[in-house]
Amino acid sequence: MKCSKCKRDAVLFQRYSGMHLCEEHFTIDLETKVKKTIRKEGWIKSGDKIAVALSGGKDSTALLYFLKKTFAIRRDIEIFAVTIDEGISGYRDIKICENIAESGGVKFHTASFKEHFGITLNEIVQKKGDINSCSYCGVLRRQVLNKTARDAGATKIAYGFNLDDEAQSVMMNVLRGDAVTLLRKEKPVLGMLPRIKPFKTIPEREIALYARLHTEGYEERGCPYSHNALRADVRGILNQYNYSHPATKYALLNLGEKLKSGIPADNSGAETCAACGEPVFGTCRVCGMLKELKKE
Repeated sequence: MKCSKCKRDAVLFQRYSGMHLCEEHFTIDLETKVKKTIRKEGWIKSGDKIAVALSGGKDSTALLYFLKKTFAIRRDIEIFAVTIDEGISGYRDIKICENIAESGGVKFHTASFKEHFGITLNEIVQKKGDINSCSYCGVLRRQVLNKTARDAGATKIAYGFNLDDEAQSVMMNVLRGDAVTLLRKEKPVLGMLPRIKPFKTIPEREIALYARLHTEGYEERGCPYSHNALRADVRGILNQYNYSHPATKYALLNLGEKLKSGIPADNSGAETCAACGEPVFGTCRVCGMLKELKKE
């Protein structure tokens, strides 16, 4: 097929727009959408130091490339990478992440569950089984990523979450009946870095193509514990339904944002944990988990 804009060979067909796009026009289309999202949300401003949560996979590698390409000429903005080693055998390769950061010309910071919490996720699974591994990992990873990025001087953390991730999150909250999360709109909290998601309107398959065309060295490794996650089930359901209804994921993203749009931001439950010194909402889940694990 030929590109809808220039008649060169197309590298992508966008089912939701009906357009065939060549490499050049696909790149322009994606980068224009991402820049529009950043401007609309007011996510990156003069003086910002953006820590990219680099996993070594396609999404975060593509995000690091995009941010470096877009803001390299801005001396008032700094981009660097942060990788967290959860301690999952055969999953996180720190050297791959370090090489990606080096090839992108950015500073690289890393930390691990073992050095921060004295335990790896593999060891947690040995104690508790793998049924709740994603819950443990998510809670612990958020804290150590926030602390590592903050200590490195970051003002914000950039995640490679794409449209598929965002649509899945909305659907998961609906299936759980989690109205609190669906309607929660938090204010910035001292010590807790704001999270930005520049790729949130871009489908995963387009991020994969963008990464393949413009980056190298990344590696897709599936987490051995991901089979327990509700997200895996929701991903399959959405992908199947989205094939017949190509705007479904955008509809879910818009639903999630509309539900929050009329709600005032609130950080009334924010406080500092007396034990670990990190910002929390209510009871510190990290300290609670670590205390529980020590009893085993």
